Amino acid sequence: MWERSPEKRRLHFHGIFYIPENAITGQLEEVSDYNTKTHTMQIIKQNSYFKERFGRNDFKPLNVKQEVYDSARYLMKYIEKSGEKLVFSRNIPTYFRSDVMDEDVLCTMGLNDGKLLLADDFTCWDEGCLVGKVSPEVISQMPKCN
Repeated sequence: MWERSPEKRRLHFHGIFYIPENAITGQLEEVSDYNTKTHTMQIIKQNSYFKERFGRNDFKPLNVKQEVYDSARYLMKYIEKSGEKLVFSRNIPTYFRSDVMDEDVLCTMGLNDGKLLLADDFTCWDEGCLVGKVSPEVISQMPKCN
């Protein structure tokens, strides 16, 4: 997600990516950096590939599920604040009805947390009956809604 910093209007990017250890491009290097918010020095992990092409960057591993949830919630806050609509489904139709398991909910969002951001491989349920992991075949069996 792109945004501009409030004071200097510096354009920067936030994102959550799954990068297997054997697939990362460039080297992660620990770099001493000045944090302008806290006015202190900090150690960041900077990727050499992205530094060459885009400049300063900061990679943070998300080691537990809660860190993924917290990061997704942080990004959703900015998307909602700008009034944008998020629809990402890798070609999965947007509107079908399914019960979902708590472990498939990455975070809540929207007015009074009334919307859910789901994992890419969430399990579909219809009236308490297991239909399967989300896929074109499973979606074709799910009840549709407007």
